[in-house]
Amino acid sequence: MPLYDYRCPAGHRFEQLAPIAASAQQDCPACGQSSGKVPSRISLGGHADPGPAMEQMPQTWRGTYEGNPEYLGQLRRQWNDRQKLEEKYDELRGDRRPVLAHEGHYHDAPLRAGDPPAPSAPPPRPAAPASSAAPTSSAAPAPSAPAARPATAAGPTAPRPGASP
Repeated sequence: MPLYDYRCPAGHRFEQLAPIAASAQQDCPACGQSSGKVPSRISLGGHADPGPAMEQMPQTWRGTYEGNPEYLGQLRRQWNDRQKLEEKYDELRGDRRPVLAHEGHYHDAPLRAGDPPAPSAPPPRPAAPASSAAPTSSAAPAPSAPAARPATAAGPTAPRPGASP
């Protein structure tokens, strides 16, 4: 049964479920007078959705459920509808510049053609020397010993490949 809007001669407005075949007159629940149908008010409860933008569409084979034909058909329809709206409304067009980098540092905001690269993280500061009670001299520091070679998986005494015994 549809929901109809009614108004009585006293000015009371009300809604009531009524069969389509029912008469156009209903009794007002407030005053009991016979009430007539009035045009219904507009309901603005929904929202318009232009569909996903190009960068929100699946970009991988797995993202399309491994090429599922039904899903691909749905994506094509969504994309065609979106393109028609973008042609009509410029504000729906996204950034069409090619993406140059989208991983790591650019995960949240991809680097696009024409964008300046994001500044890299500053290099780590060297550790401050420990303070000592001994007076510092202006002489050059003593040369440090060469760094030891890292041990290999076979152990520190394993011969190098290609070396003669």
